[in-house]
Amino acid sequence: MTESEIFAALTRNLVDVLPDLLGVHITADLTMRELGANSIDRMDVLIGTQEELGVTIPVSEFGAAQELGSLVAVFAEYTKQETGPSAGAGRRI
Repeated sequence: MTESEIFAALTRNLVDVLPDLLGVHITADLTMRELGANSIDRMDVLIGTQEELGVTIPVSEFGAAQELGSLVAVFAEYTKQETGPSAGAGRRI
């Protein structure tokens, strides 16, 4: 899965949780907080994106990721693990 596909999934979930964002230009340098998401909204977006991508990521992995681009990088790392030749090996998820 490409980073642009992951970004699209993340933005779809953002708009699902925050419908006022429909039509807003969302870029990778923005944070969910800047887009108006409170802490519950942010968790809903992360959970929905995990479900859509078919991955499970510990909440602690998102701690340092603030901008949407950083979140995409976290998701990308886990989607590689889930689909790569050594899926299930190495890092526990």
